[in-house]
Amino acid sequence: MKFGTKAIHAGVQPDPSTGAIMTPIYQTSTYVQEGIGKHKGYEYSRTHNPTRTVLQENLAALENGRYGLAFASGMAAVDAVLKLLRPGDEIIASNDLYGGTYRIMSRVFQNFGLLTHYVDLSDAQNLRAHITEKTRLVWVETPTNPLLNVVDLEAIGRITQKQGILLVVDNTFATPYLQNPLQWGADIVMHSATKYLGGHSDVVLGALITNREDLRDQLAFIQNACGAVPGPQDCFLLLRGIKTLHVRMDRHCENGRAVAEYLDKHPQIQKVYWIGLPSHPNHKIARKQMRNFGGMVSFTLKDDRLESAIRVMENFKIFALGESLGGVESLCTHPATMTHASIPQEQRLKSGLRDTLIRLSVGIEDIDDLLGDLEDALG
Repeated sequence: MKFGTKAIHAGVQPDPSTGAIMTPIYQTSTYVQEGIGKHKGYEYSRTHNPTRTVLQENLAALENGRYGLAFASGMAAVDAVLKLLRPGDEIIASNDLYGGTYRIMSRVFQNFGLLTHYVDLSDAQNLRAHITEKTRLVWVETPTNPLLNVVDLEAIGRITQKQGILLVVDNTFATPYLQNPLQWGADIVMHSATKYLGGHSDVVLGALITNREDLRDQLAFIQNACGAVPGPQDCFLLLRGIKTLHVRMDRHCENGRAVAEYLDKHPQIQKVYWIGLPSHPNHKIARKQMRNFGGMVSFTLKDDRLESAIRVMENFKIFALGESLGGVESLCTHPATMTHASIPQEQRLKSGLRDTLIRLSVGIEDIDDLLGDLEDALG
């Protein structure tokens, strides 16, 4: 089954009681049982809910995985993965990663005895140099947020599999339409489904997908025991959004390319970060492991002053200033004060994240309007 068909149909069946083609919202907390130990697979909605079950099967199919689990947010999904570890275990994570992931690793789980090393993984050989006998997990974003670095998943996967280390890949920027990390050696794929999977800026939800039954069992236990599950309304909204994922992503990629190429030629722009540009240092790797290059674009100005970056963002009319990404509408974000504010400035600068960097989530509006908005904002 091709991706577009899976997005619409995988895991989804007409409602047996009415024939409804769209999965119903099972807005219930509990289920009547026919007798002690006699039920139809559902007892309590924290453990299982029919709407969530369909979503989880759909998510697994999109990543060509066997098992999917849905969580109340992307951070709840991250939290569940980190709870697989024990005090004294160590993590190696991309040094350029989402600020919320950095925050939960460095300010929450470090207090429980987990130590994270932040490493430039754009060169896979850097991973070997940092593995110790305590390394239990490697956390990768590719493309990274917000510098759009690309990690060679095949090379990283060979290393982690040989060492018996868990490899987790945050696939939020790429989506399952553009990249499937399980095929390159990942043990777990994570999504902030709030973003492209939902696609309409109206739901907060996280997801984990794996092929390993042992990991599914452990994560399902954590999901139920800790209770960070999405409600059926959220699951319904995500199922609805996923049905158009492939159509939306094609337009995001098309518009992303046009915006990146426009900025790359603009006299006021110092640097453009977009993996589809041949000048990107890992462009060849992106071509190998991805089907297209996405709609996330970051850039800096030649006038490298914070007030100049702020002026550009405040001049936008279509690119709205806001957190998040992946919706049909275009957004601009200032990572240093918004999505990555929890990372100390010294560490941000060390990884290449300047205070003047602007991140764009290029939506699916008419490209002429988006380019016109950029021209007006840049003055």
